[in-house]
This record gives sequence, structure tokens and C-alpha cells, in this order.
Amino acid sequence: MRIGLLSDTHNQVQNVKRAAETFRSHGVHTVLHAGDITGPNVVRALQGFDVWLAWGNMDRDAHVGSLVVEIFGSGRIDTVQFLNLHGKSLVLLHGDDGDRLRALIRSGAYDYVIHGHTHAWRDERVGCTRVINPGALGGSGWRARTYAILDLAMDDLTRFEL
Repeated sequence: MRIGLLSDTHNQVQNVKRAAETFRSHGVHTVLHAGDITGPNVVRALQGFDVWLAWGNMDRDAHVGSLVVEIFGSGRIDTVQFLNLHGKSLVLLHGDDGDRLRALIRSGAYDYVIHGHTHAWRDERVGCTRVINPGALGGSGWRARTYAILDLAMDDLTRFEL
């Protein structure tokens, strides 16, 4: 099972659409967004996927939550998502609460901890947990715009850059 990983899109809808095209071409059906969506058009751009989202510290538009429920159903956006996909345990959160992020990673209770917030690519193992930050598709600064596909069956992570 391949899943698409996004974070910190900051309402950059064209970048999200490009990532969605990549996901479709690689047979991805499930997308995890690690927060800082910031606008409802990002949510609309992900229609057609099975989507799970985490609230980010910049997610202040009241329409985002209601649109997520309307399109994907209740429970699809939360501060922290605890998921079981393809027999793997995953945690999805934004990561702006550093203490909580570190505690989830150190717990060793999850196969994957997916987060955002730093806008920096991250792929490391802490004990039995693989910690992934797909980087950012939006925002400002000098960092590349990145996203990823994670193959849960193979534990293979592919990085994409716009």
C-alpha cells in the first residue's frame, strides 16, 4: 500500500495539485497531510483520495474543518491522528508541540510518526519507529518544496521535489 505524504502546504494549491498528479500516477489512494493546510482550496484539491489531516498551528480558517467533514467524513481532521493502515501503526500530527512529538517518537509504540511544522525533510529511525517529515509544499524561504510517497509493504520512502 502506497500513501502520499504532504505537509505545510500553506494554501499553495497549484503545488498540491502537482503532488496529487504524482500520487495518482503512482497508484496512491490514501493521503496524509501533516498540517498547515491554511485554506479550503487545498482540501478541494485532494478530492478523490482517502485523506487524513492533522491541524497545524497556521490552520485558522474555519471553513477548512467543515469542508474536510463534508468531503471526507467526520474524524478525518484532528490534532493527532492514530491510524492503522496495511497492518502498520501510524501517528500523524503537525509537530508544533515538540514535547508531544518527542514523546510519541520515544514511546516506540508506532511503526511511523509522520509530522510537519519545520518545513525540513526528515527520514530517520528512532528505535523501531520511522520518523518522517515530508517537508513543505508551501511557505516561504529557501528550502525545496517536497512531498513523499511511502510504500508501507516495502517500508520504502520516495522523496519528490517541485
